[in-house]
Formats: sequence, C-alpha cells, structure tokens
Amino acid sequence: MEKIVDLSNLTTALRQVVNNGGSAGIDGMTVTGLKEWFNHNWQELQSSLLKGTYTPSGVRGVRIRKPKGGVRQPGIPTCKDRLVQQATGQILSRRYEPIFSVNSYGFRPRRNAHQALLRAAGYVAERYTYVVDLDLEQFFDRVNHDRLLWLLGTRIGDRRVLSLIGRFLRSGIMQDGITSQRFQGTPQGSPLSPVLSNVILDELDKELEVRGHRFVRYADDAIILVKSEEAAKRVEKSITDFIENRMLLKVNREKSRICRPQKLLGL
Repeated sequence: MEKIVDLSNLTTALRQVVNNGGSAGIDGMTVTGLKEWFNHNWQELQSSLLKGTYTPSGVRGVRIRKPKGGVRQPGIPTCKDRLVQQATGQILSRRYEPIFSVNSYGFRPRRNAHQALLRAAGYVAERYTYVVDLDLEQFFDRVNHDRLLWLLGTRIGDRRVLSLIGRFLRSGIMQDGITSQRFQGTPQGSPLSPVLSNVILDELDKELEVRGHRFVRYADDAIILVKSEEAAKRVEKSITDFIENRMLLKVNREKSRICRPQKLLGL
C-alpha cells in the first residue's frame, strides 16, 4: 500500500486517468474536476488508503448492445475511484508482469493482437494445424470474488490492498436510479479490471504450459494448437473441465470449436 500511495505513483495515475478522459461517475465529477480535487486532497487520500478507510462509490451502469446479440454492461466508476484503481493497477502490474506467460498478449504493455497472431502463425508453421478455440462465457460477469482474492493473496501479503480490491469488486452498480449489489464479476471499463483478468487467466496459462501445449491468449480469448483432431478433442474436454471445475468459470460450448487455423487466423 505504501507503494500505491507514493505521490509519484498517484501523480502518474492521475495523469493517465485525465488522458483517458471518459464520462463522469455517479458523483458527477469530471476528469478536469479530479485534477483540482487531487491538488487539495492528495494527503487525505493517502491517509485513508493507508488506514484502510477508503470507501469506493458505486459505478454507473450502461448498456451496450453486442453486434451479434445480447447486451454488455460495463460500469463507469467515479473519477476518484478510477484514480485509486489506476494507482493500484500500476503497482500490481509491476509485480505480475515478470511472471505472466509469454503467450499472453491482451492488456499488457508493449504487446498487441498482431503479435498474438504472429505467435499462432509460428505454431502453425511447426505443423500444429488443429485449433481448439475456447470461448469463456460472460467472463467478466462470472469471476468468483473469493477465488480471485485468494489468488491475489498467494503473491500479495498486504491485507490492506486485498481489502481495498475486495471493496472495489463488491461496489454496487447504479442503473436507472437503482443500485444493485455485485456478488461476482469484475466491472468492465474500470482501470483495475485488465490486470485482474490477467491474474485470473494466468492460472490457465500456467496449466497449459505445464501440459506442454502450444497456445495463444488475448484477454479472455484463447486458442490451443495441436497436431491432430483426436488430440484436439482430448484437449478441449480436459481444459474445459479444468476451467469449469478448478477456475469456476464457464466455457460456452456453442461458441467454442475445433477447427483448422486457416480461416480462424486468416492464413
């Protein structure tokens, strides 16, 4: 927590939140107002975080229709909460980046989708020509809070940080004037969500590495490349069991598939 509240870390977080822009949360404060608020209240903010008394506000829910049907519901935190989440995420990233898989490309510095495609194409060139394309059903909505905090606790010993993240996870969503409590999931659109999603899915990466699989993951999209259709069927079943029974997530069996890489990767 001392690293999170360091003035240089908070200032960097402030700059990032302002540069990102975005709408105001439920308190109406804009990013412009956040700069003025921070200049007068940064010491009080530091104190409340160190004492563990900082209380996140609820997030403002919005509904976005997906192109293929359904609704995605990201949440817009207040600017003050975005500042604290950004500051927390910066420190978490420093701790976790060195241990994340080389086959993970989403929400990471100096990594992008084009690099993920090149990695997958390299495996195809090595004659791994069957793809297990896994689709995690409503990943951001299904994250188990207790299990996520347990995962974080295996590398973070500061209970104040774990408690703060827990309060962010449980903060309610205000939609149409009604606030609903959140018991699972991570809010899409929050600065903390990307690094938390990678912490969760790194468990999948590590399992695939232990099993010796060739794979590529970009955020919650993952493909595993094998050399035969029979192997693909075995891998799809065993990894689905791992995801659902160990990680407590859900694989969308209708969207997951076994296929050749040419169409999937545009080769």
